[in-house]
Formats: sequence, structure tokens, C-alpha cells
Amino acid sequence: MFVDEVRIIAQAGDGGDGCISFRREKYEAFGGPNGGDGGKGGDVILEGTNNENHLIKYKYQPQWKAERGQHGMGSDRIGRSGKDEVLLVPLGTIVSNRETGQVVAEILEIGQRVRLLKGGSGGWGNAKFKSSVNRAPRRANPGEPGETGEFQLVLKTIADVGLVGYPNAGKSTLTNMITNARPKMAAYPFTTLHPGVGVIEYPDKYQRLLMADIPGIIEGASENRGLGHRFLRHIERCFVLTFIIDMSGIDGRDPWDDYEQLVAELGAYDKSLLDKPRIVLANKMDEEVAAENLKQFRQRHDILIQPISCLSEEGIAEFKEVLWEKVSDAKARMKEAEIRDSNSANDDSDSH
Repeated sequence: MFVDEVRIIAQAGDGGDGCISFRREKYEAFGGPNGGDGGKGGDVILEGTNNENHLIKYKYQPQWKAERGQHGMGSDRIGRSGKDEVLLVPLGTIVSNRETGQVVAEILEIGQRVRLLKGGSGGWGNAKFKSSVNRAPRRANPGEPGETGEFQLVLKTIADVGLVGYPNAGKSTLTNMITNARPKMAAYPFTTLHPGVGVIEYPDKYQRLLMADIPGIIEGASENRGLGHRFLRHIERCFVLTFIIDMSGIDGRDPWDDYEQLVAELGAYDKSLLDKPRIVLANKMDEEVAAENLKQFRQRHDILIQPISCLSEEGIAEFKEVLWEKVSDAKARMKEAEIRDSNSANDDSDSH
């Protein structure tokens, strides 16, 4: 089961209570207060990891609680702090407060840590209340309660390339060929039931790209038909979108109509997806009618088209190189935009 959206209830640990205690020694006529402070409660912390690619464990265990702090003890002994509750989440997880709807955290890097809830402070022991006018205080503070909250966790897969296409267009076969992922393949629609991320290796460059295989999109996907629109969120973070089109026109479908419908569904879900760089993969070029269909496709759509055949492996190596160039260019453009925005923000602050 693939789970990319869950609700959790979390509670940080309560602080330990302060202690009321006095020194009692044989030759000490007036033993003073020596009650220690309570320990701090544990925090609830989110941490990014690449060892998880879904949120299934939070579906079956929605409640999480950090350890409370230990109570203070005599002889000025401070209670031990409670252990933090660290929630490991996959990269791309967005956390929002269910009560306010506000986004409180976004986990994008391995090892990134965000404190979701703060543990309560420990209470003071009676030693803290000693003064010149109160030399034997019989007062100690209770520990403060830890913060609590109800949160929505939504996973948006982080990948360089988003692979989209109609069912049986060849997405899973291509993913098997060029990445280390091994999605299920079969001669019926919707064999891929959840997004999968594979690594495309470039040994000569000592580099790699991440490609997300998005489950088959059909007409009406943006309206929750087929596998629904929930998987479309996994291409929002991709730098380049790759449309794989069955150029053989199987079952009487027109390849150019398939492409137009895919674009329309992405736009209906989020218009910003249409601004991303695209590559069209004309698959199944080993079929007799594919060459003529490709010719007509090029007449209808002025876009970068890479002919391939997952059966004969024609054009696969060329596609990998084109993909590398596209992604590199997209990343460079994004970096330039970030620098411009940063410089503009600095100029505005300097002017004030």
C-alpha cells in the first residue's frame, strides 16, 4: 500500500516536577533546602530520510508522544530530560497544522530536522526559592505541559524528472530499462498503482538523476477519475516533465490527442505545471504505423520529440543525453532566478 497523505496527533513530553527536600545530616542543626529541578520534556522532531518513500507507518500509528522529564530529587539532583520523539519522514513531506491550515514544516534534505512541538520546561525545586527571608521554603513548581497538536502530512515526491503518460504507454518498461527501480509490468492498464522513484546513472559524468514514474493519467484525472488526481502532486517538484506517448496508436487512439489530453489534465490540476520544460518520447517506434504517426504528430505539435522503442532499445541512449541537458539547463535557470531574487531582496532592504 502506498500512502502519501496522513493525519497525526503528536504531543511533546511534560516537564518534570520540582522537588521539595531538605538536608538532614547528623551534625547539621538547620539543613537547608536541596530539592532539585525537574527535567525538560522531550520534543517532537521531524527528520528527513531517504530510507522512506511513503507515510504508511503514520497511517497505522497516528499518535506520537515524547517522553516526559524526570522529577527533581533531593541533594540538588536535577531530573533527567525526556527523550525526543524523532519522526522520520521521506523527503518532500509538507506538514501543516490541521486547525489553522498553516504549513509549519517542509522537509527537503536528508538529515534536515524541524522541531514540531516543544517539550515542557521542568519545574523548580525548593532550593530555587531559598532567600534571606525564607530559608526553608516548602514550595516547588510543577513541570510545564508539553505542546500538543494535530497535523496533516502530505508527501510530494522530489525528483528531477516526472514521467507521465497514458496506461500501457510504456512508462514502467522505460523505468526498468534506465533506472534501478523495478515497477510491475503487465499487459493491462494501471499496473503502476503508486509513484515510484528510480535513479538514472551517468557513469561518465559521475552524476545521476532521479525520475518519478507517475501512475497512468487518463482523461478526467484532474477530476479524480481513474487513479485520481492525488498522484499529480508528485510531479510538482520535478524540473522536467517527460511525456511518453504510444506512437503505434493502439486501440484506435491518436497519439497527438493523447498528448493534448495529458497536457490538459496537468493544466486543469495546476497551470504552473505547463511552464515546466518538456520532452515527448515517441515510444513503440518498432511498429509499422509509428513512423507515419510521428510525422503527423510533428506537424501538429512544435515540441522536442525523441523517438524511442523500449522493445529494441532504439533511441534510449540519445534520450538519456537529451534528458541530462534539459535538467541541467532547468536547474541552472532556477539557480539564476534565485540569485536575482536574492539580489533584489538585498537591494530593497538597503534602500530602506
